Amino acid sequence: MRFVTELKATIFGVAFAVGTPWAAAAAGAAPAAGVVQPRVVTAPVRHDTDDPAIWVDPADPARTLVVGTDKDIDGALYVFGLDGRVREDLVVRGLLRPNNVDIARGVMLGGKPVDLVIIAERFAHRLRVYTLPDMRPVDGGGIPVFEGERARDVMGVAAWVRPGDGALLVTVSRSDRHAPKQGYLHQYRLVDDGSARLRSLLVRAFGEWSGRKEIEALSVDPVGGHVYASDESFGLRKYRVDPSAEDADEELALFGSTGFARDHEGSAVMRDASGRAWLWVSDQQAGTLRVFDLAGSPGKPEEPRFIGHVPFAARETDGIDLVVGDLPGFPGGLLVAMSDDRTFHFYAIDDLLKALVPAAAPARR
Repeated sequence: MRFVTELKATIFGVAFAVGTPWAAAAAGAAPAAGVVQPRVVTAPVRHDTDDPAIWVDPADPARTLVVGTDKDIDGALYVFGLDGRVREDLVVRGLLRPNNVDIARGVMLGGKPVDLVIIAERFAHRLRVYTLPDMRPVDGGGIPVFEGERARDVMGVAAWVRPGDGALLVTVSRSDRHAPKQGYLHQYRLVDDGSARLRSLLVRAFGEWSGRKEIEALSVDPVGGHVYASDESFGLRKYRVDPSAEDADEELALFGSTGFARDHEGSAVMRDASGRAWLWVSDQQAGTLRVFDLAGSPGKPEEPRFIGHVPFAARETDGIDLVVGDLPGFPGGLLVAMSDDRTFHFYAIDDLLKALVPAAAPARR
């Protein structure tokens, strides 16, 4: 996930055009009271949407791109504009069940800083990496992950560029009943091989798994220096994202183990101008986003505190991403969520915050 602050842009409404496929996708039953509706619904993908990531053009926020996976054996990475239209010239096809996707900004490659999009190609057991905004491959055909292990079906991916040395570190998760309960996650450093292409170095195997379903969604708080992992139907796990940290392999918190309808899915970190941060998590079967304050609570500073939920129109949501700072048509920022009708929903952050249902205060003893 990436973050945007203090973007200066003229805000204009993005309306559904009559007769367009994204207008049809948004039509149907009357919206339920209190449920936040998207400002834009994308054109549908061919098979099954899964996970989005947002790239903001620093020169012109109106040219922001949303990339999202179409999860299938003949899958693809779709690219949309803020109007929800597909940028066909940028779509990458022929991927073997792509699952999650993330973006890394300012990575040194070929002696120049570039922005990258990184995709977990599940059935090929590898990462694919492309430059933004031109979608040029820089991975030499793919970067293998979980090599030498029985469980190799990569699913989640979260990128972090270390401030001190600019190292690109990518954490990945997987789905396989043979996966180990200890060392479930792997982290790789992606480096220039000398020809402006990336190769990987395994940095560490870390993280616990409940053994119930799988860990798919991963997200990074680059300011706090943490990575969050969604252990589906069990809880959320918190670790240091920097492998050189003294307690890098220690689980700092296990939280959110109650209150979810079933699956803990997509997650994204939101940090405002004052520095306050929240973790947004998709409660997949409930049709809501659950929100946690990353500052924790007295006596439990490492354990994010549940502060409320937001009902929204996306259904059976796997992946989400967000950026903060006004974008054209999206006051406060943009949150993108997949929905089970093969589309992605674009929400204004201000709309979601206004609809936040606060958590009930704990009963006094």
